[in-house]
Amino acid sequence: MDISLARVLICLVAGIAVIVLLTAKWRVHAFFALAIACFLVGLGVGMPLTDVLTSVKDGFGNILKSLGFIIVVGTTLGVILEHSGATRVMANAILKRVGEKRSALAMSLTGFIVGLPIFCDSGYIVLSGLNKSLARTTGISMVIIAVSLATGLYAVHCLIPPHPGAAAAAGIIGVDYGKLILTGIGVAIPAMAVGYLWANYAGKKVPIVIADDEQIIVANTQLPSTLKAFLPVAVPILLIAIKSFFSVEHNTVNPFVNIFNSLGDPIIALAIGVLLAFNCLHTWDKETIGKLLQEGVEKAGSILVIIGAGGAFGAVLAATKIGNHLSDALPLASMGIFFPFLITFVLKTAQGSSTVAIITAASIVLPLLPSLGLDNEKGHLLCVLAMGAGSMMISHANDAYFWVIAKFSGLEMKTMLKVYSVATICMGITSFIIVYLLSFIL
Repeated sequence: MDISLARVLICLVAGIAVIVLLTAKWRVHAFFALAIACFLVGLGVGMPLTDVLTSVKDGFGNILKSLGFIIVVGTTLGVILEHSGATRVMANAILKRVGEKRSALAMSLTGFIVGLPIFCDSGYIVLSGLNKSLARTTGISMVIIAVSLATGLYAVHCLIPPHPGAAAAAGIIGVDYGKLILTGIGVAIPAMAVGYLWANYAGKKVPIVIADDEQIIVANTQLPSTLKAFLPVAVPILLIAIKSFFSVEHNTVNPFVNIFNSLGDPIIALAIGVLLAFNCLHTWDKETIGKLLQEGVEKAGSILVIIGAGGAFGAVLAATKIGNHLSDALPLASMGIFFPFLITFVLKTAQGSSTVAIITAASIVLPLLPSLGLDNEKGHLLCVLAMGAGSMMISHANDAYFWVIAKFSGLEMKTMLKVYSVATICMGITSFIIVYLLSFIL
C-alpha cells in the first residue's frame, strides 16, 4: 500500500484533533477518543477495516501484557496508603524534620515522596487538610503551600512508573522500568525544586488565602508508625535499585544475585510494597481488605483501558509506516530528544491530560526512533524522560488536576494560572534541560 506523506499527515492531525476535542471539549472518556482516532487514521490512509481491527487488537493486547500487573499493583499500593493514613504520617514526619517555618518545603518534599506510589490528584486531596492547618498556624500564604505540594506530586507523576503515562511510554518505547524509575527520580528532583522556588517567589505577591475546611476521611482511625508508613514506599524503590545495580554486572550465576533480580522486578517489588502497606492498617478484617483491593482494581481498570487504547493507536500508526515517511521528509536526526518533548508538550497543552499526552506521543514517536537517532537502550530512556518533561507543561484550565488544586485550596483561577501554571512551565523546561545534559553523561 503506497501512501503519500501528505495523506498520512492529514490523517494523523485529524486523529490528534479528535482526541483533543473529545477529551477536552466534550469530556468523552480517553479510551473512546483514542479508539475512534485509531479507526479514523487507519481507514483514512486506506487500510482495510480488517487490518485496522487486527492492529488495534494486537496493540491493545501487547501493551497490557507488559503493563497490566504493574498498574494494578501500583494503584492498589496507593489506595491502601491513602486509606491507612500512611500519607499523613509521612507528611507529619517530614514536617517535623524540616520545621514549620519551612512548611512549604516540607509539603514539596512530602508531595514528592507520597507521589511515588499515589496519583497526584489523590495525594493532593488527602493532604489538603494538612495544607490548611499549616497555612493557619504558620501564616504562610496558602498559595505557596498549595503549589509547593502540588508541584512535588506532579514532578513524579509525569516522570516515574508506576504512574500510567511514564509506565505506558516505557512499555511502548521499550525501556527497563528499574532504570526509568531511578533516572526519573534524578530528573524529578530538580523539577520539584523549581516548582517550590517558583511557588515561593510568585506566591508572595498574592494575598494570603485560607480555604474553607474540607473533612478528609481516613478509613483507619489509628495511624501507623513512621517506619511502617515509609516502608511500603522505600522498600520497592530499594529492591528495584538493587536489581538495576546487579543487572549492570550481568551476573546470573550467583544465587544471591538471582534472588534480588527476582525481588527487584517491578511487579514483585510493588507487591511487597502492598503487603507492607497492609501492615499500616490497624485492623485486618476481611471487609476492609476486600474493599481496598476492590477499589484498587477498579481504579486501575480505568487507567488500563486508556493505556490499552494508546497501544492500539500506536499499532495503527506503525502500520501506516509514518516513520519512514517523516524520516524521508524531515531532518529528524538533528532534532533528537527535542522532538518527543515538543510533541508531548503540544498534546498536553491542547487536551489537558499528561497521561493521554505521553501515551499518544509515544505512539507517534515509536516508528521515528531510528530517524531521531534514539534507536538504542540509552536513546529509548532519554526519549521517555523527554516525553515526561513535555507532559508537565502546560497544566491549565483543561487539566483535571488544575481544578483539584483550586477546589481543595480555595484558589482563584487567576491565581492558579499565575502561580501553578507558570510553575509547570518552569518544571517542564528544567526537566528537559536535565534530560539533555544526561544525554552527554549516560
